[in-house]
Amino acid sequence: MKKLLLSLLCALTFSAASQAQTQDRLPFAQDKIYASASLSNFDFNWSKNQSWHMDLSAKCGYLFEDDWMITGTLGYDWHKKGDNTFTIGAGLRYYIEQNGLYLGAGANYMNNPVYEDFVPSVQCGYAYFLNRTVTIEPEVYYNLSTKDVTEYSGFGIRIGIGIYFE
Repeated sequence: MKKLLLSLLCALTFSAASQAQTQDRLPFAQDKIYASASLSNFDFNWSKNQSWHMDLSAKCGYLFEDDWMITGTLGYDWHKKGDNTFTIGAGLRYYIEQNGLYLGAGANYMNNPVYEDFVPSVQCGYAYFLNRTVTIEPEVYYNLSTKDVTEYSGFGIRIGIGIYFE
């Protein structure tokens, strides 16, 4: 009977210790998978394009090392006046672990009926955790058009919801 109680106590201790290790894992730890959806523009961006538009994008990522994430993006930019734009891209993101800020850089291919463009982009944002896995992510970005800097480049604000999977 004593051996059985001691075995149960050891099993309970080891299971609690292993659970504590997974809960104490860093928020931006290696091998996590990321998925998000975001909205941007709302006429807060600066560019020569004057029509109201809204950009909806989906992003997925993989933390290949602590605090470093590679991302892929699909986006659709809807314009009230003018042509809508489809975007596909890839990027890299670095998290500052102490405060949740992140810095990112990427490259996007934009396509609409009038033009095609290759657009390098830089971002700075904040990952605010609502719980262990869900974040609200406000972000400021700059897109640099390689086709026409004055017409298609610009700053913008993006707000998104992200989920970090173990």
